[in-house]
Amino acid sequence: MTIEAKVIEDSISLAGQRITTLQVKFHRYILPEFNTHRVFSRNFSSSRAIPTSKLIEQVRLHPAMPVHWGKNQPGMQADAELEGQELALAQREWRVAAHIAADTAEIMAKIGMHKQNTNRIIEPFMWVTGIVTSTEWDNFFELRAHPDAQPEIRELAIKMREAMQNSTPRVLKEDKWHLPYVSEAERNDQFFKLPANVFMLQKISAARCCRVSYLKHDGSLPNIDDDLALFQRLAGAEPIHASPLEHQATPDTYTPGLGYDNPSEHGN
Repeated sequence: MTIEAKVIEDSISLAGQRITTLQVKFHRYILPEFNTHRVFSRNFSSSRAIPTSKLIEQVRLHPAMPVHWGKNQPGMQADAELEGQELALAQREWRVAAHIAADTAEIMAKIGMHKQNTNRIIEPFMWVTGIVTSTEWDNFFELRAHPDAQPEIRELAIKMREAMQNSTPRVLKEDKWHLPYVSEAERNDQFFKLPANVFMLQKISAARCCRVSYLKHDGSLPNIDDDLALFQRLAGAEPIHASPLEHQATPDTYTPGLGYDNPSEHGN
């Protein structure tokens, strides 16, 4: 496994405001650093939701390992990297630690502990998959693509920036929507253009953002009824689970000289 970043949806308004959604995969131990960027709307696979057996297998076969094996020195950054026997020993011990954590989690699961506890044991060696949407990226790239950043988040930021540079946003008119995980065929389907179904695609997009996938959890093609039912569980819950509803957006009306009609509704 490796760090990944790909553009899922990329849009730009007539006024020139770009909004981009990326699907990312990276080391779970840098998730707290990623989450400090509050201009992002994001959803990530939950350690509480995934079966312990599946995560244990992942940790044993493909543990999340450092991309730079820094040699110890004062300060927050490591310049030189371990080499030769020292590097091989460090990599071996990291894998040993991953297997020990996996063995412990397996024992806890057999005892009967719930996955919301058991899965925490192996989090340092896990990968996490997520979706992130934003109109503001400059500060993230300045901080995280910098040589002083943690090597794993630096590689992630560089791949995210490259993915955006290689993507051409579609122009959105003021009555059109930025809808991650909604296909072109669905956008063009006349059924979804009926007045009674005007917000159905937004609901479908929110459900898929919750799953962080166009596909269902078992890898099968999406079912519209299942997507709408999942949306209802999110939006109808008490308290509401609203974060997957932050990725859908439509351009505000902009008048030169006067500005936007609804500036209070901008942002996540």
